[in-house]
Amino acid sequence: MQPGGMVRRSQAADSSLRESTQELFETSEAQIRYRAYSRLQAAAVAMGESLAIPEIVAIGGQSDGKSSLLEAFLGFRFNVREVEMGTRRPLIVQMVHDPTAQEPRCRLQEEDSDEYGPPIVPETAVADAIQRRTEDHLRKMGGIAVSSKPIVMRAEYAYCPNLTIIDTPGFILKAKTGELDNTPDEIMSMVKAQASPPHRMILFLQQSSVEWASSLWLRVVQEVDPYFQRTVIVASKFDNRLKEFAERWEVDKYLSATGYLPPNVRPFFVALPKDRVIQSSAEWRRSMTEVDTAIYKHMRDGIKGGFDEERFVSRIGFSNLKKFLEEELSRRYREAAPATLALLQERCDAVSSELMAAEIRLKSAEDVGALRRAAMRYADTVARQVVSLLQGSAEPDPMQHGLTTDEERAASRAPQWPGVSGASVQPLHHDSKLFGGAAFERCLEEFHMAVAHTRFPTSMSNDRLRNIMYAYKGKHHNGGAAKAAEDIARQAAKEALGPLLDAACVRLAFILRRLFDIAADRAAATMGSKDNLHPYISFHAALRSAHQSFISRLEEQARGMLRTHLEAATSQFAMNMYAHLPDPGDPLDVEGEEDGDADGAAEDAEGAMPTPGPARVQMTVPETPSSAAQVLNERLKAVQLGGGVGAPGGPGRFEDNTPSRRATKSRRVALQNAGGMGGMLAGGGASSSSDDVVSASEALFRKIRLAVATQYAPATLKSTFLDPMTDRLGLEVSLELFARSDGDFGAMFSAAGAVAALAAKRDMLARRVEGLIKCKNEFQELAKCL
Repeated sequence: MQPGGMVRRSQAADSSLRESTQELFETSEAQIRYRAYSRLQAAAVAMGESLAIPEIVAIGGQSDGKSSLLEAFLGFRFNVREVEMGTRRPLIVQMVHDPTAQEPRCRLQEEDSDEYGPPIVPETAVADAIQRRTEDHLRKMGGIAVSSKPIVMRAEYAYCPNLTIIDTPGFILKAKTGELDNTPDEIMSMVKAQASPPHRMILFLQQSSVEWASSLWLRVVQEVDPYFQRTVIVASKFDNRLKEFAERWEVDKYLSATGYLPPNVRPFFVALPKDRVIQSSAEWRRSMTEVDTAIYKHMRDGIKGGFDEERFVSRIGFSNLKKFLEEELSRRYREAAPATLALLQERCDAVSSELMAAEIRLKSAEDVGALRRAAMRYADTVARQVVSLLQGSAEPDPMQHGLTTDEERAASRAPQWPGVSGASVQPLHHDSKLFGGAAFERCLEEFHMAVAHTRFPTSMSNDRLRNIMYAYKGKHHNGGAAKAAEDIARQAAKEALGPLLDAACVRLAFILRRLFDIAADRAAATMGSKDNLHPYISFHAALRSAHQSFISRLEEQARGMLRTHLEAATSQFAMNMYAHLPDPGDPLDVEGEEDGDADGAAEDAEGAMPTPGPARVQMTVPETPSSAAQVLNERLKAVQLGGGVGAPGGPGRFEDNTPSRRATKSRRVALQNAGGMGGMLAGGGASSSSDDVVSASEALFRKIRLAVATQYAPATLKSTFLDPMTDRLGLEVSLELFARSDGDFGAMFSAAGAVAALAAKRDMLARRVEGLIKCKNEFQELAKCL
């Protein structure tokens, strides 16, 4: 066969290809289909919709020819390579064949809108406009290196095909000077995200000079498309590799890529003009045709034996690649149209429902009366949830909301019990995650144990003891030692027990404060998103503040009452009562002696939360001395009161010292000399040693400690914390939140911009509904043409 005949057949084939391509451009059905999909794609980018639109994603290494290929598809040059506009943001190029557009009309879609800006004139300024858009966006995002938010450019031209290509940043091995070190990884992640959706075709470019076995980026394609079912591989700069072939078997082996690519993969081999001096678009298009012609000529004439044209001619040249992509994308458009129309209808209905809900919420937000009713319901629900958690509830997950004893100590403002080693105070179930009422009871048990571990303060030095003893010796004569012991015990109890009472208040208040978050989560789950007033940040902050303020008031009240009781327990009246009570001893020693019985009891009640054991002596300390005689008469009816002035005192007898029945002064002195401090210090303060005084002080201290641990402190803590939380929480919170004018109340719902946010969301949903309806209508017209 003569070479001239082959050239004529090739030219005839090229002419036929151009004619068939022109017919494809001018087909009204294809135009309508493509315009509808382009409109849908622009709307999806603007509204953040995820629609399965057939698209082409171009990926490859930097300098592999993606930018030149994009200019070839567009049919004109706009200096894209000079500004590297595709290195930091994806670029969606929507090419629309318009026979009337003899000059390119390129417009950029506005950020966060489906509207396009004015045409960019001249077309060589397109790259600069894209670069400015990219830099402005990256600056707003905090100076990041790359962004996955695409730029959309619509190009209408008489010499471009109906094609949409997403140009991505080129893979790089090392960041450029001035860029972050992780820029290559950021580009890799972004490109994978763009190529992963199954509805997108992957156009993978690689320089033909790179061997298939040595490809650096082919593995990236295999990660997102393992079987190359939607991948088109293009070997760019084919004219450079063509110079290495001399015989037919060499070029056929390379074109077949046997052993390196799956059998279903048939690469394209493309070469584009290298002359950057070309000025006009017509010269650019003519140069592309000349390069294709030169490639065919060299393969037929410059290689011995030519090449297997039957197998490879349709895969060589830019014109064949363009034809294949147009036909493939058109086929995918046609197949996806019914599913896309159904999806559009579904999205229209869903977004319309969201719009109606936003309208209702916005209307409710502007109605103060409705806001009050909704806020009252929510606040009441949270208060009832708090009460439920205090009374015991198994619904919240303890692993999520509970704390162990050590975690509770670390999170509160009282990590240790003052004056007590933390390791020695470990209540039963200390490693269980508890909350609410269970955590409250465990903390009370821990407080009881901490008090039991409290010892007579070592801060009572000898000099301090002598100061007290000598002071009382001069004032009270024979009763000085007894008074000194009382004063020492009083000071020791205040120093040792006062901080423990404060720590108990802090710990219990912390347990109660934690309940708000748990209760708020449960209320939100039970009430739904409409009734839990989720957007109103200021209201939720005010509700939290009201709960915390109420608990803080309870904490201060409990601390004051405990201090008052401690003062009463160490008063002179209480000291007179302690003189007739036996020494309880050290409770830790008693517990050690009864370990055997306790172990047996523990086996019978395994798993139950222990409670402090009954006290040896029950004693009520009145708050005021005015009612002391009445309390004592009720509690000590079995004790015979002292008789007349001459009646002797002694063990088992008590002198009514009220003003109406007070004995004479001589009688009181006689009683004091006979029975003061149980006879231990009857000899008077002058002859009593400091050891005797300290022993008496320690005995009094143990009696005070017993009363604190077993009687009034636990009862006071429960009555000042639990009872108000159960009975008054809802009322106190409501008074703080709702006892205010409409203007002040409405400020909680508008100060944080909640109403403006709802209005903005309503407007955004309205725009989305309008855009989706337009797209749906266009697709309905498309369905009529199919």
